[in-house]
Amino acid sequence: MKRLFFISMLAASSFLTMQARPVLPPLFTDNMVIQQQTDAPIWGEAKSGATVTVIGSWNNLPVTTTADANGRWRTTLRTPEAGGPYSITISDGQRLTLSNVMVGEVWLCSGQSNMEMPIDGWARVNNYEQEKEEANQYPDIRLLQVVQHVATQPSDDVVVTEGGWQVCSAKSVKEFSATGYFFGRDLHKYRNVPIGLINASWGGTFIEPWTSAESLGTHPDMEEAVATVQSIPTDPAGQAAFYGESMGRWMVQETALDPGYKEGQPIWAAPDFDDSSWDVVALPKEWGDMGLGNFDGVMWYRLALDIPADMAGRDLLLSLGQVDDIDYTYFNGELVGRSFEFGQQRFYVVPARLVRKGRNVLAVRVIDNIGGGGIYSDASKLVIGTFRKVGKGKAEKKVFVRSLSLATDWRYKKTIAMSTMPPVPSFRPNQPNQVTVLYNAMIHPLVGFAIRGAIWYQGCNNEHKGYQYRELLPLLIRDWRGKWGYDFPFYIVQLANNKKLQEEPGDDEWAEVREAQAMAAQHVENSGLACLIDIGEAGDIHPRNKQEVGHRLALVARAKTYGETSLEYSGPVYKDYLIEGDRIRILFDHADGLHPAEGTVVKGFAIAGSDHKWHWADARIDGKSIVVSSPEVRHPVAVRYAWHINPICNLQNAAGLPAVPFRTDDWPGISINNHQAD
Repeated sequence: MKRLFFISMLAASSFLTMQARPVLPPLFTDNMVIQQQTDAPIWGEAKSGATVTVIGSWNNLPVTTTADANGRWRTTLRTPEAGGPYSITISDGQRLTLSNVMVGEVWLCSGQSNMEMPIDGWARVNNYEQEKEEANQYPDIRLLQVVQHVATQPSDDVVVTEGGWQVCSAKSVKEFSATGYFFGRDLHKYRNVPIGLINASWGGTFIEPWTSAESLGTHPDMEEAVATVQSIPTDPAGQAAFYGESMGRWMVQETALDPGYKEGQPIWAAPDFDDSSWDVVALPKEWGDMGLGNFDGVMWYRLALDIPADMAGRDLLLSLGQVDDIDYTYFNGELVGRSFEFGQQRFYVVPARLVRKGRNVLAVRVIDNIGGGGIYSDASKLVIGTFRKVGKGKAEKKVFVRSLSLATDWRYKKTIAMSTMPPVPSFRPNQPNQVTVLYNAMIHPLVGFAIRGAIWYQGCNNEHKGYQYRELLPLLIRDWRGKWGYDFPFYIVQLANNKKLQEEPGDDEWAEVREAQAMAAQHVENSGLACLIDIGEAGDIHPRNKQEVGHRLALVARAKTYGETSLEYSGPVYKDYLIEGDRIRILFDHADGLHPAEGTVVKGFAIAGSDHKWHWADARIDGKSIVVSSPEVRHPVAVRYAWHINPICNLQNAAGLPAVPFRTDDWPGISINNHQAD
């Protein structure tokens, strides 16, 4: 008993001692990089009224401040030229020392899945094993990974993995942003300075969640959505009630429209339902690859399973991989699971009482809200089988013992379009696609930390709203800069080519998003663009050549931020045009050494007359310009280049950088009237 009392007292003493020491957010940890040659803010908590002293070992000059009534304090450290390692000591009577601190260049990396895409994780870059090993050669690159989470109001809590900054290594870089890492690696190589990279990204997200309520609320399309999110209770119980009520109402409304239900019962999930007239598809497959175009709405899938005797009467684990976006999953007519989160792995337990020997029926109802839809994870993730549990508590996992593949032919039938359904409630727990919630949780806590600039790779989710993106991207850039209090560089990755190769010229939604990205880079001060129109992949929205993405971003930063004035950092950029009879001459910037990337003929140009009908054009290089014509257009008025989600195009300059897609016309595009909030 005395021993237990002693241990308790010792623990209490340790707790009090720890509480007496200054507390820092995990932006400030061992191994961090602090921005060079600036007054770098540093902040934390201490005892109310305590005098806090901060000393950087590069000059050993103490900086003193006082904790306020809530124990919060903030000051700045004047940092030297890049170098290290150093230490930073913070004291309020108790001392806390940060070690192995480097002074260098800090960049924020943000966006959706192509920024999130790791070296080796849920996706893999080219030569990923070699890249991981070589990461051990760059210990002066430091990595900070922000945890994906949401907040309905701005949060001051910095939530990161591994407790803080990590030294670059094969282990730490493995699941870090590949785009961010390769960008930072190039800067480190060519600038010879320590590099700090902060990754705050989340796949499948729109731009709206990354923007603050103060800025986004000024946009007329967003006022109502912002007000709705701000009205959501902040306490967990209140949020759960809000969510339950709104989702409950929505489910009643939307299922009433679906012929797969009768009087609220899922008749299309019944084992004896006749689906012989339905179409057949081999899963996994995305809806766009099923010839459904841009269909958003509801799709039913059915599969008859032959369950062997040794699996009958046993609990089974069902894996569907990721479903885009919402699923209701039935086994022999009974709901066994549902999820409303895009990108979430679906694992459902089928209770033993439903599992019988021989024929069983699995039915999955999928609702896609916007963009690509369906069941299209890797085939290895589509399985059902017996399982065992390993680990305990939060570490417990279910592991397949014997499984049957579900990657086979399914029956399918589409029903109601999203345009005829009530909108999905905007708020769901940990749902990233609600306006402002990612800014609140993942960007706002970083505000004030000294950075050199930001790189941004996002836009796929806003594919249907290119015109609106013209306004939202500059809004976000100026929003973040306003929060930090200075106009830091902001460099944009333009969407890569993707999906089916272009056959005919015309209008295209992805081209309109790329146009919006290029407009922001040209017209928003201290911004730039990395064009990827030549390195995408038709069958994968996540191109594996992230080395080149990082390289092209680094070229922009080296030229525009770090003053390497002789460095070519951009492919040809449209400047102007001249109509010369039956031809149009296109003038470019960044046009030294124009040539086709392959072959002898320049491809990718289309030309139109006043009838707005597009025809493939002949394109001839003439110095720093391109002369475009077509025998089918006697009186041309407009030219487009690389105007498609996956265009045929090959123009580049002497540096081997691709020409940026463009158009000379301002004719209304597909997305001109798409302005609703998501």
